[in-house]
Amino acid sequence: MSHQPNNVFAGTQVVSLVEVRGTHNSLVHPRGAVGVVTRTPSGGEESHFLVRFPDGFEASLSREQLDVLKHFKDRLPDSRAPHGFDLEDFIIYRCVVGSRAYGLDTEDSDTDRRGIYLAPADLQWSLFGAPEQFEDNAAQSCYWELQKFLAMALKANPNILECLYSPLPEKQTELAKELLGIRERFLSQMIFQTFNGYAMSQFKKIEQDRRNQGEVRWKHAMHLLRLLLSGAAALRQNRVPVRVEEHRDRLLAVKAGGVPWADVETWRRELHHDFERALAQTRLPERPDYEEANRFLIKARRAMASA
Repeated sequence: MSHQPNNVFAGTQVVSLVEVRGTHNSLVHPRGAVGVVTRTPSGGEESHFLVRFPDGFEASLSREQLDVLKHFKDRLPDSRAPHGFDLEDFIIYRCVVGSRAYGLDTEDSDTDRRGIYLAPADLQWSLFGAPEQFEDNAAQSCYWELQKFLAMALKANPNILECLYSPLPEKQTELAKELLGIRERFLSQMIFQTFNGYAMSQFKKIEQDRRNQGEVRWKHAMHLLRLLLSGAAALRQNRVPVRVEEHRDRLLAVKAGGVPWADVETWRRELHHDFERALAQTRLPERPDYEEANRFLIKARRAMASA
């Protein structure tokens, strides 16, 4: 796993060197409060880390305002959090997503990774609580706690479903293999709502930019089209076909701004109509299998508790 400078990365337990304040400058946590980094800064922003404290409050702290908690046992009572939490030890699934998974990568493409971590029982049960996700912007990775991941998968979140169907898995525990074995249970007609909803939201933003700035964010336009293609194919194939190589040249031309907006708009409308036809023809159920997802989560929790 790629580390931040001075070993501050997603999942690192840290101690605040300043008072943590909330709205109206009210004191939320005193200096010396212990938290866990849930999001690291990206290269384009100031070096601020998002730190989550035991009560769920989150604060943005600079590197100078926090210190790594190397000896957690000596700094925090046993009742509040487990000792020596290392995120990598609890990651059960990791995969490559984004352009490389879509088959749309170029020489300049980054490698984005997503995955699932299963919180240790002591952290899950503690006052500290298990963070729902860890984001490491420098490493371009994000890991969701299993329960959060399953909840989003049941809602047909496009990013989550694409993670389940990524053609580029990198780490799979036995538990993760079992999850991948039931991934079709998360597919339902809700795919039309979510994939179409994401695409329409992106389209409205593009139209607003065109009106206000006279510019089109072509990368966003490309992903709008890709979502419509993938969504319709998922309804027809009962799987999420992450790779869209057959449309690679045309999509990359859109991304490069080499296709007139009028032509992009025509393609978008065609894809929306095709998406509607796919919904009318799909054999996917109206709802995902909540019961199977719940069974799997309970099994995973029991396994962690007995580890």
